[in-house]
Amino acid sequence: MKKVFYLFLFITTSIVAQKKEKNGTIYKDHPGIDLILQFNEAFISADTITLDKILADKVKLENGLSLNKDSKGTNKDQIIASSKYWSANVKHLSIKQGPGYPDALEYKEGNQLWVQTWESMNGYHSQSGVKLDAPLHRLFRLSPDGKKILYIAEYFERNLYLEISKSNYERTNGKIFINHPNINTVRKVMSGFQFGDLDQAYRHFSENARIADINQPIGESLSLEEAKQSDQVFFENFTLESIDEWGYPDYLEYEEGGAKVVQAWWKFRLIRKADNKKIILPVHSQDRFNDEGKIMRRTMYYSKSSLEN
Repeated sequence: MKKVFYLFLFITTSIVAQKKEKNGTIYKDHPGIDLILQFNEAFISADTITLDKILADKVKLENGLSLNKDSKGTNKDQIIASSKYWSANVKHLSIKQGPGYPDALEYKEGNQLWVQTWESMNGYHSQSGVKLDAPLHRLFRLSPDGKKILYIAEYFERNLYLEISKSNYERTNGKIFINHPNINTVRKVMSGFQFGDLDQAYRHFSENARIADINQPIGESLSLEEAKQSDQVFFENFTLESIDEWGYPDYLEYEEGGAKVVQAWWKFRLIRKADNKKIILPVHSQDRFNDEGKIMRRTMYYSKSSLEN
């Protein structure tokens, strides 16, 4: 039985191996790649004469991720117009190679010549300030002689276009409150800290709340229990005389994303126990609330060196 199985496996493997068939050659260096680099330079500089020469009259550019079956793509005149717009409206516009390198593919079947690139679009929009730093992958089909671009498939983060478009007009993004129950909650939290009543302070946090400050590595935060332990260490080293509002807190209910945030400014008046030095520490707090009115995320902004010097 095993012999039969091994024989069958050998036959199957042989059949798979026989299905391999070379259909062309891949080149790392090729005149077609040089043509695409020339196209990039002409595009970012709005060299319309070169673009007109390189692009075939019936060239078509498509979004490689589009689901619109009726899309007619972008024609030659529109590509050239796009070059003029980007060149005029994007500062320091560049198309950089990488992380990979371009390949030229000469297909035997159909006598097709393609170039595929891995690049990034860089610069910033002069009116809106929107930064361009986006990966760009493109497939170019060239004429058999490698002198004309017949087709372009582009894979690019289209939300950048949307962000630039939205920046052309004013738009509100929610409401700002000067008085709100969530502002009152933040004040209660700070009063609890001032009087050393951590139970009172932390009763306003959700069980899975995360607490972070600007001095932590990006992405790191503390759980509620870890924050309580950190506060105990703080009170062992400092006497907290008062926490005073600096200006007034704002409560923001965002339309986009639905975030509910209280941002406030404080002066922590401290005495360092090691040398009885009095310290006034400016602090900015941001507390994000859930729908139940509990704090689910707290971030504190202050200078740690002010506590150490």
